[in-house]
Amino acid sequence: METESVWLGPLRGPVRIVAILFGAFTALVFGWLVLNQFISEEAIGMHEMIRPAGRPVVQAMLIGLAGTLLFTSVYLSDSIGAIEPKPEGFFDVLSLVTSRLAMIAVAFIVIVMFYEVVSRYVFSRPTLWANELSLWIAAFVFLLAGQYAMQQRSHIRIYVIYDIMPRWMQKLADVISVSLICAFFFALLWGGYNDAMRRMLRMETFGTAWDPPIPGTVKPAVLIIIFLVTIQAVSNLIADWNKRPDHHKGIEDIDETEIENIRRTLEEN
Repeated sequence: METESVWLGPLRGPVRIVAILFGAFTALVFGWLVLNQFISEEAIGMHEMIRPAGRPVVQAMLIGLAGTLLFTSVYLSDSIGAIEPKPEGFFDVLSLVTSRLAMIAVAFIVIVMFYEVVSRYVFSRPTLWANELSLWIAAFVFLLAGQYAMQQRSHIRIYVIYDIMPRWMQKLADVISVSLICAFFFALLWGGYNDAMRRMLRMETFGTAWDPPIPGTVKPAVLIIIFLVTIQAVSNLIADWNKRPDHHKGIEDIDETEIENIRRTLEEN
């Protein structure tokens, strides 16, 4: 059943088509790479996949994968769950897109670890890359999850104290908390910018057999994504400034839709 469009509107269909086309292209290139493992003496493996220079097939694979992830994330962000608030601006939409990317990345981690387990314990051929690839992906999942938590207002807040405050004091508390987030970002930028740029410009690697550029990509990603978290916090402050405050009453705040989904799942099992 087609769900209602949240923000794409008439672009929902074209984005879905582009995502499918990128996915089909990526699958074809991946199939060719797998076939080459059996018919070519110069087959491209995982070692070459992070070294695309001079390898047009690898470049095509990476472009196709990036396009698939981007347009799939955009398409999936156009529908929200029962417990997700509707996005109210550009930064809410951006956080939804990155959250869908993180969800897809979790599935990638499961696939990579499943491959490693089967390869190691069934065929006695452990890989050199599965553990590092899962760590690499998980680092981005961790960072993007923080951005999503900020957009959903699901970060830690002591409501026992917050709810008894008058509205002017709640606004003051919100301003202080957002100011602290901004101060943390500027401190992180001040202390980590030079190191992140140095690692990124030389694309520093992990120093292992597979040798992926984990430091060269994760270090700058920390600064970029924390910046997005900070912008999202400021956006939340502006969006919530004139709203009536929600009052939280513990057990009464449990989402009935979520309870019903859990009950249905238990009954099916």
